[in-house]
Amino acid sequence: MPNIKSAKKRVKTDQIKRERNKDQITSMRTAIKKVKVSAKDENKEIATQTLSEANKKIDKAVKSGLIHKNKAARNKSKLAKIVDNIK
Repeated sequence: MPNIKSAKKRVKTDQIKRERNKDQITSMRTAIKKVKVSAKDENKEIATQTLSEANKKIDKAVKSGLIHKNKAARNKSKLAKIVDNIK
């Protein structure tokens, strides 16, 4: 445990940031899973809606620096391909 006042504050702020980042990553992963599930059910309308939601969450994660832009592009491309292959 830190003894200096500024170090104690740093611990608190880091904890808050860690929780916020964890929530954002979790919601992104959940959105990606929703796209995959709706694609398995072969419901193209719901899949496209969930795809747009997932793309927003992926872009938000890139903007805040949680994931790299190439990973985001790869995830978005995979999801779009999955949705496009629904008959």
